[in-house]
Amino acid sequence: MAYSIRTFGDPVLKSKAAPITDVDGKLVRLVDDMFTTLYDSGNGIALAAPQIGVQKQIFVWDLGEGDQQVIFNPEIVESDGEWVYDEGCLSIPGLYVEMVRPKTVLMRGVDINGEVVEREADELEARMYQHELDHLHGVLMFDRMTSDQRKEAMAEFRRIKEAEQAEALKPADSRFRRLRLK
Repeated sequence: MAYSIRTFGDPVLKSKAAPITDVDGKLVRLVDDMFTTLYDSGNGIALAAPQIGVQKQIFVWDLGEGDQQVIFNPEIVESDGEWVYDEGCLSIPGLYVEMVRPKTVLMRGVDINGEVVEREADELEARMYQHELDHLHGVLMFDRMTSDQRKEAMAEFRRIKEAEQAEALKPADSRFRRLRLK
């Protein structure tokens, strides 16, 4: 089952997610549904549970190799360097902002089998871990921006939303032609 992705303005995105205490069948189904939602999004590489309204410390990812990954209760235990990259978010669709984050990270968490795992990553993968962890703590890209970036990004996001709303109001096809009554 695919969920709707919550977007900026939804209060669930600003709340801290609860830790996972037990990996059971219900949680495994949720992970499967998260992958379905991620793939249905068309352009995401990762999805955190709060983005679908589930306040649990889970995120899933697939960096394009068809290698589905999930982690519960993740934390960054080490980071180093800086890397500048245009970052986007499924919960802030259409907006990409140049952001600085650590270049390398060591993430620790629990896998689907309940085992503690560590993942070292750099550049895009490291950024993705940090971005998804932010979601688990109620932090959005806007919260990581400088005040000038945030002002410009918010204005652009409003333009994107207004354009989407205007497009949604357009007639989809000829069924909406005006009737001319005599």
